[in-house]
Amino acid sequence: MTIDVKQKLQGELDGLEAELRIHLPKEIKRALEFGDLRENSEYQTALQRQTMVKARIRELRQRLSEISSIDLSRIPRDKAAYGSTLVLYDSEREEEVTYRLVTPEESDPAAGLISTVSPIGRSLMGKEAGDEVVVTIPSGSRRFEIRRLKTLHDEPAK
Repeated sequence: MTIDVKQKLQGELDGLEAELRIHLPKEIKRALEFGDLRENSEYQTALQRQTMVKARIRELRQRLSEISSIDLSRIPRDKAAYGSTLVLYDSEREEEVTYRLVTPEESDPAAGLISTVSPIGRSLMGKEAGDEVVVTIPSGSRRFEIRRLKTLHDEPAK
């Protein structure tokens, strides 16, 4: 799963680097031909875009570095962590919900993919089957019992 995220981020990075090296210099050069830079909105817009692109490139490089440094062998085999799938029981609603802990880039709460840094993800990290968990969310708090835990190590090798 991390490979897909890396490819997505790398694709965005490649596109932004091409924009920074090729497209934006052309836009800036064209805007300079309009003259007076103080009132040249095309020039100002191109410079603002250049600043935004540079900032996003820095963010993407940092995130790619972080993802590349994930050591799967250090992920616990008996506690919830990145890649774990948890079946939770909400006794108040008398229902089971299934969540998989993923990176922020993979997050899709409607599909049960919960970021490890979200309020729900943070409250589940390090927990074991049988643990009670109280999750504080903007609309209040919910209490869950972890019925089943399947870690990344329980998945068949791809």
